[in-house]
Amino acid sequence: MAEEAASGGSTAYINHHLHHLQVSVGDGAFMKLNVDTLFFTLLLSSLFLFFFVRSARRATAGVPGKFQAVVEIIVGFVDGLVRETFHGRSKLIAPLAITIFCLVFLMNFMDMVPVDFLPWAWARAHEAMGEDPAHAYLRVVPTADLNTTLGLSLAVFLLIQVFGISHKGVGKFTREIFTAPFHAESTVGKIALAPANLLLRIIEEAVRPVSLSLRLFGNMYAGELIFILIAVMTLGASMSSGMTWALAPMQFIAGFAWTAFHVLIIVLQAFIFMMLTIVYLSMSAESH
Repeated sequence: MAEEAASGGSTAYINHHLHHLQVSVGDGAFMKLNVDTLFFTLLLSSLFLFFFVRSARRATAGVPGKFQAVVEIIVGFVDGLVRETFHGRSKLIAPLAITIFCLVFLMNFMDMVPVDFLPWAWARAHEAMGEDPAHAYLRVVPTADLNTTLGLSLAVFLLIQVFGISHKGVGKFTREIFTAPFHAESTVGKIALAPANLLLRIIEEAVRPVSLSLRLFGNMYAGELIFILIAVMTLGASMSSGMTWALAPMQFIAGFAWTAFHVLIIVLQAFIFMMLTIVYLSMSAESH
């Protein structure tokens, strides 16, 4: 991959790293699937299920192993947050919060893989199969794909509506749409304020999935792009100028510094997505 940067194709190098492995669905390319996003999402989800189910089955009342201790810390931490934030009763909230936190963290953590490693391996495999390695596209961070973050946010949005209806009933849930936040005692006042309440409710509900998805996507896309820029501006420059001895160490220093900072972003974004999900579900279950 660095050969593209070395040959002066910095723009091509960046575009190559930001291009998904895609397949067309339907006639006339009606829809395209980002195969790399789907693959890594399924892979990380399977790993999460495997290790947590394995830990649950092997859990002991005695001294826990290292992995069981880590799982217990995560479960206890998330369960405590749920008890403090969610004031209703639900057996789904804590498992849902743990799942969201772990999956988002694992998908974010793929950004820690060296930016050229997996794309380089995929290009070599592509070449071994007789294909052009220049068209071997691969992106490994699912949350740097807006489709992933928007899908997660829409799932949370649907859960918000389900929780609201299950805790309040269809009648009360529908009535709140037209009577909150502005409330009137008289029937005429309620009718007059209903359009404004409906408009505010639509805006409120629409903002939640948009803000959830764009916040996570923006942070992870920016992090991925900075790793690419560090590679193209240091290693690529050193190879094209012949000053590898001087500029290659700069890539290591810059990459290490950004990696150390980006670890905080990875954890923080997973935590924020989980906490906002808990808060939104708690708000949907409470009466205005």
